[in-house]
Amino acid sequence: MAFDTSCFDEMIDRRGSHCVKWDGMEPIYGVPRDEGLAMWVADMDFKPPQVVQDAVQAMVDHGVYGYFGDDSKYRAAIQWWMETRHGWHIDPGHIFTTHGLVNGTAMCVDAFTNPGDGIVLFTPVYHAFAKVIRAAGREVVEMEMTNTDGRYEMDFAAYDAAMTGKETMVILCSPHNPGGRVWSKEELEGVAEFARRHDLILVSDEIHHDLTFGPKHIPMAHIEGIEDRLVMMTATTKTFNIAGSHSGNVIIADDALRAKFSARMMALGLSPNSFGLFMATAAYSPEGAEWVDGVREYLDGNRKVFDAGIASIPGLKSMALEATYLSWVDFADTGMTREEFTKRVEQGAKIAVNHGPTFGKGGDSFLRFNIATPRANVEEALARLQDAFKDLQ
Repeated sequence: MAFDTSCFDEMIDRRGSHCVKWDGMEPIYGVPRDEGLAMWVADMDFKPPQVVQDAVQAMVDHGVYGYFGDDSKYRAAIQWWMETRHGWHIDPGHIFTTHGLVNGTAMCVDAFTNPGDGIVLFTPVYHAFAKVIRAAGREVVEMEMTNTDGRYEMDFAAYDAAMTGKETMVILCSPHNPGGRVWSKEELEGVAEFARRHDLILVSDEIHHDLTFGPKHIPMAHIEGIEDRLVMMTATTKTFNIAGSHSGNVIIADDALRAKFSARMMALGLSPNSFGLFMATAAYSPEGAEWVDGVREYLDGNRKVFDAGIASIPGLKSMALEATYLSWVDFADTGMTREEFTKRVEQGAKIAVNHGPTFGKGGDSFLRFNIATPRANVEEALARLQDAFKDLQ
C-alpha cells in the first residue's frame, strides 16, 4: 500500500513555538509575523515519521532522562540505512556523533587545519561553512562555479591556477545547496583528484543525500583512492525534519584521520544527547524509509508547481532541482538591483527568503526559497510573487 502523502498538506502553525524559521522572520527580515510566509531556514513544516514520534513518546512515558549508554543499535541503524539506501558499507566503529553538521564542519576545521590555513569552497554554497571557517581564524578560499544554462559546473583548471599552497582542506556540498545539483561520478572524481593534487583534506557534507529527484546520489566514499583524506558527513536531521535534535554523523574510514578527530572530540568533551540518538535510531528503519519515499514524492510535486509558477514570471528563473527542497531563483533578467527585487519579495510579497550573497561568489542575483511546506503555502507564495512582479508580465 502506497504511503498517503496527504499528511503533508496539514497546516501546522509554528508561530510562537520558538521556531526560528517562523518567529525569526520579522526581526531578521522585517516580514510581518502574522502575514508572512517563512521560506528561509532549511527545515520542513511537516511532522516527522510516526516511528520517530513514538520513540520520543516512549522516552516521555519512561520519564527519566539520564545518560545514554550502549549505542550499538544506533550505530547499526546508521550502518543499515547507508547500506540499504546508498549501497555504502560502513564500519560502525568509524562513526562519530556531533552536535549537528555545522558543528561537524567546525570540528573538522578544528581537528585538521591550523589558524591562517585556506579552506576551499565551491561557491555559491551553504552559508554556514564560511561562517565557521572565518570564526575559527581560517581563510575562506572561494572557487566560483560556472553557471552553464542554469546548471552549476566546476572548472578545475581555473581552480588549480588560483591555488596558492596555503590551502589544506576543501569542503564539498553533495548534493549541492543551494543549486540542487546531484554531482555525477565524473564530477566527484574531479573533486577527489583536485584534493589529491593539492594535498587537501576532503570533507563531503552529504546531509541532503536522501532527498533526491531522479539522479541517484553517489557517496564520495565510493570514489576510489580518496579514503586516506576523506571525511564523510551525514545526518537524519534534514531527511526526517528533526533538526532540533542537533545530531549529525562524521564518518571517517582512515585510521590516522579518525584518531586525530577522536582526540579533538575528547579534548572538547563532546558527546551526543539521548533524544538525538533515540530519534535517529527510530528514523533509520523500514518505517522511516517509507516516510522518506512519501516526502520525496510530495516535495517533487512542490518542486514542479513552484518551478512552473516561477517560469510564468518574466525575468525569474529557478535552477532545476535534482535534490534538496531549496529552490535557487535567479532574478538577474528582471534588470533590477538586488535591493529592488529583494524588497519586492520581502515587503511586497511578504516572503522571508535567504539572500544570495550570503552563499558566496556567484550568489548576488539569487534568492533561496524553501519549498518544504504544505502545497497551499507554495501556491500562496507564487500568487504573491506574481502580484509583486506583475508589472513585468
